[in-house]
Amino acid sequence: MSFGDPNNPYGQQQGQQPGYGYPQAPPVQPYGGGYPVGPTEMPGGVKAARVMLWVISGLQVIGLALLGLGVAAVEKIKDDPTLKGEEGFDAITKFSSGVLYALIGLAVIFLVGSIWAAIQCGKGGNGARIGIIVFSSLTIVFSLYPWFPLSLVHLVLAILIVVFVAKSDGAAWFQRQRA
Repeated sequence: MSFGDPNNPYGQQQGQQPGYGYPQAPPVQPYGGGYPVGPTEMPGGVKAARVMLWVISGLQVIGLALLGLGVAAVEKIKDDPTLKGEEGFDAITKFSSGVLYALIGLAVIFLVGSIWAAIQCGKGGNGARIGIIVFSSLTIVFSLYPWFPLSLVHLVLAILIVVFVAKSDGAAWFQRQRA
């Protein structure tokens, strides 16, 4: 069987005989002992979620300042001698100052939670991802019920945080191998 001129580039090519040469080497594994390595740079969605968590922290500080001013105003009105004789005045001042202190406590909890979540965006871990999603979901719930018109910014930011952290690139960031 002849294949014609072996130097003719337009002629019929010879087939390779099996068994000649070296076997094909396996593909080179990335660093990490054979385990897949996650992204080395934080995805844009997670970066945006981190910035939004810091914005929520700033809004919480502003809210705490306003609640503090509200407590100061109630305490000042409480000491007014002209209003002490009014019907139901004591009940209103006790109720309002107690509610304001409870709201301050809740705002402090959400401030600490948002700072924690923003810090955890850089460190990672699937538990941190779940914690950020739970924190943002609670923020959505508290933004909807009693404070809706005032907390529209919180609501939108919390929804976006859940979306950005729950996306596949966000999941890959939080589940990556860390050295």
